[in-house]
Amino acid sequence: MSAATVKVRLVFADHGAFHSEEVEVPVASLRAHERLIDCLREDPKVLARLHVDAARLCAAVVLDGA
Repeated sequence: MSAATVKVRLVFADHGAFHSEEVEVPVASLRAHERLIDCLREDPKVLARLHVDAARLCAAVVLDGA
């Protein structure tokens, strides 16, 4: 049985162009942090799943309710 996840849309800037990616983040990790950016940059379970280039990150939005 896998842990519950929530979809998050990440928007990146790349030399004047923007692109988005949808990723899944554990709900427990999201709830453990006051801010979404802290969850993406600091949570060990999230870091094990993905790497977020914080310098290029423009926006992060939770797509599902958590």
